[in-house]
Amino acid sequence: MIPIIRTAAAVAVATLCTGAALPSAAQPFPARPSRIIVPFPPGQAADTFARLAAERLSATWGQPVVVENRAGGAGMIGAEAAARSKPDGHTALMGSAGPISINPHVFAKLPYDTMKDFVPLAQMVALPLVIVAHPSLPVRSVKELLALARARPGQVQYASAGPATSQHLAGELFASMAGVKMVHVPYKGSGPALQDLLGGHVTLMVDSLTSALPSIQSGKLRAIGVTTRERVPSAPAIPAIGEQLPGYEAVGWIGALGITGTPPEILARWTSDLAAIVREPAMRERILAQAAVPATLSGVEFGAFLQQQHELWGKVVRLSGTRLD
Repeated sequence: MIPIIRTAAAVAVATLCTGAALPSAAQPFPARPSRIIVPFPPGQAADTFARLAAERLSATWGQPVVVENRAGGAGMIGAEAAARSKPDGHTALMGSAGPISINPHVFAKLPYDTMKDFVPLAQMVALPLVIVAHPSLPVRSVKELLALARARPGQVQYASAGPATSQHLAGELFASMAGVKMVHVPYKGSGPALQDLLGGHVTLMVDSLTSALPSIQSGKLRAIGVTTRERVPSAPAIPAIGEQLPGYEAVGWIGALGITGTPPEILARWTSDLAAIVREPAMRERILAQAAVPATLSGVEFGAFLQQQHELWGKVVRLSGTRLD
């Protein structure tokens, strides 16, 4: 049985019901600079949106909010650092599908427990992926790609940023739901895979829309479909795979998580202030400019979404047989 992810609201209710006392002399929050740990190097999507959030939180709180990059280990180093931090509200993790929703299924042992160590605060963005093809591949749509895969079972290859990444597993989910056999070609990162795709060394790839969109717009690559149920605002001309493969959806996400044990009123402050930031028109414009989609999930809703993601990627990992131990 999969444990339920605790949210800030659930933590608050539990505190009231058990009569657990909060420190009577607690200082007003924030009492000092806060940090957002990003488990990836600077420049990646989680880092970009963490810095946007930190900038706005600093202005709102009147205290610095800094971004701390703790890259490595498929996101595990940063996630562990956050999980082991003092639960006083001055640390949050900017999480994503890899370290939170996928790692529990591909590693036999993690140095943190995604279900117990973190409290969902607010999702900031949804990150659509896209299936893109080199112009030499004779397909222009999901229908044509499926026809090719059925005509050449086990011969159609697709590249990704690496094994057990959301790009890899989105391709596995696509093939499974469509009932076709495709061969995964893993790379060490999206950049090398995209360069080989542009050079025609591979002819198909699942990539983030943010990364691939410039090459799609310039005509260097052909978009087959975005990995969503509906078309995305930043690229409305690209069909959604869900339009032709009902029920299909494989979208990355970026969202903030608090540390279990943090006073519930402080978790609630993070949740409300982050949600307000995403609703700002200027922030929504900046998110859309990154070919991402502003998210509206916070607190309980974000927790329910993470539960669904945990179950989805667990199923796909089992189907793919992927293990990274």
